[in-house]
Amino acid sequence: MFLDYFALGILFFVIVVIFYGVIAIHDIPYEIAKKRNHPQQDALHIAGWVSLFTLHAIWPFLWIWATLYREDRGWGFSTVMKREQALEDDVKALRETVLALQAKLEQLESAPIATPTAASVETIAATSTVVSQKAEV
Repeated sequence: MFLDYFALGILFFVIVVIFYGVIAIHDIPYEIAKKRNHPQQDALHIAGWVSLFTLHAIWPFLWIWATLYREDRGWGFSTVMKREQALEDDVKALRETVLALQAKLEQLESAPIATPTAASVETIAATSTVVSQKAEV
């Protein structure tokens, strides 16, 4: 008879612990959101209570929702936008550089090629003679 009441007491105790444990667990995403200063803390808290009625089926999604936001970087998309803007600026600068180089190349290709004159040929020959004489000394 004593063991029957003892087993009933343990069963009642386990049921109460599980009941309060489930209630305590449902609040974890809200506590995470509160710690991170999440802008949707209240919605997470209410969704946590709703998850009790869905047997915590939506609880993993609440956990993810609560951990997505961080106060220092927000949702994380602003840093991606800044990186994209920096890349777009780099690409724009590279395009301008390529266009400038193409224009310079076209200018050099369209310039007339200078043919050596008799005076320039004589100057080159004299210079090479002077250089070869200095090399012999």
